[in-house]
Amino acid sequence: MLKVINPATGALLHEVAPDSQSDIERALETAKTRFKSWRLTSFKEKGDLLRAVAAHMRAHVEELAPLMTQEMGKPIKEARGEVEKAAWCAEHYAEHGEAYLAAEHLPSDATRSYVQHLPLGPVLGILPWNAPFWLAFRFAAPAIMAGNTCLMKHDPHVPACAKAIEEAFKAAGASDGLFKALLIETPAVEAVIRDPRIQAVSFTGSARGGAAVAAIAASEIKPAVLELGGSDPGIVLADADLDKAADVLTLSRIINAGQSCIAAKRLIIEEPVYDAMAEKLETRLAKLKLGDPAEETTDVGPIARANLRDELHRQVEATIEAGARCLMGGKMPNDPGFFYPVTLLADVTPDMCAFKEETFGPVAVLIKAKNAEAAIELANDTPYGLGAGIWTSAERGEDMARHIEAGQVAVNGIVKTDPRLPSGGIKKSGYGRELGPHGIREFVNAQQVWVGPAQG
Repeated sequence: MLKVINPATGALLHEVAPDSQSDIERALETAKTRFKSWRLTSFKEKGDLLRAVAAHMRAHVEELAPLMTQEMGKPIKEARGEVEKAAWCAEHYAEHGEAYLAAEHLPSDATRSYVQHLPLGPVLGILPWNAPFWLAFRFAAPAIMAGNTCLMKHDPHVPACAKAIEEAFKAAGASDGLFKALLIETPAVEAVIRDPRIQAVSFTGSARGGAAVAAIAASEIKPAVLELGGSDPGIVLADADLDKAADVLTLSRIINAGQSCIAAKRLIIEEPVYDAMAEKLETRLAKLKLGDPAEETTDVGPIARANLRDELHRQVEATIEAGARCLMGGKMPNDPGFFYPVTLLADVTPDMCAFKEETFGPVAVLIKAKNAEAAIELANDTPYGLGAGIWTSAERGEDMARHIEAGQVAVNGIVKTDPRLPSGGIKKSGYGRELGPHGIREFVNAQQVWVGPAQG
């Protein structure tokens, strides 16, 4: 059984029976069959469907958002925003998918030569719990607009979210096989990846899980996109707008109770403004309300699971024992649910746990850098390379960006995912890109067409 615990109370929310082997077989075969006609569907028809899915979600925000709040603890005001953002993703690809996939004409010795972008077939998305709707549409909207069909294996802790996404497609008029949620446990995933009807895999999750998925997909010679963990740096230099930087870095760190891969986690502050920045961050973090995610006034909800909270607390304690100063938080609550206080650790150094490991929770760490060059070195001193933020003059920040080892860099702004722009990582943060024109081209056949006769 898929057992879902309400992270705000620690009580059992519901149990869901996983799909049977016959259910999985039916889903795979239906996805294969539907692909044969969907791949020939016009861009207009595909776009109309995605717009209808988006319209359904916008009309049912108040029914969909609470599912996230109940199953994984996202504050309700953030949950509403996630539903809206997922709808935006569907609308974006409905509007721009055809242009993103336009044939690329290339000169050669042919009378005419070009590359056209053709769908591959059923694509499997393997997704985590922390952004159930957004991550589903980040994977599915471009894949469907490109002419593929989608099977989604969502995290076992968000089955109601998974079924609601499937129902949104059905409500919009999608026929069987276009989009299907597979409610299966992790051990059953390998067989689905290996099934010859699956043509590609999109995985979002931990580096450990990504390595396993990548190995299986590679052994079957199937393309994969991996969006994995991150220990994103937020660099603040002495010439930055400190108040603006403090506002944005506070928000970045506590969105979804800090359970975000692209959240600013290691705050690297240039020495002349280190103390001032620490004070500004502490003031802002102290104002945040930790509590019931169903309440409109809550800023920070619970950690999604008890074991995740235990791991976060281990990292905090180890960092303090190694010499970091705890400016606020850091104490394990005794109340029901999996809450963890907003925590600020200062004077963190590269040998400490919170610097070396990804912290998935409302824990910010402050690291002092002698100058900009040292800040870059500290930023790159990680096995991850997902996102990074730089606070300085725009010109200086753009110059520094080329020296940062990350898939995306925000200068004087929040690191975020946007349907208009590609997102993804390097190093142990994964490979491939999602979103923007790059994302929709991950799961297509870039087919070269040469038309003769040859020219002299």
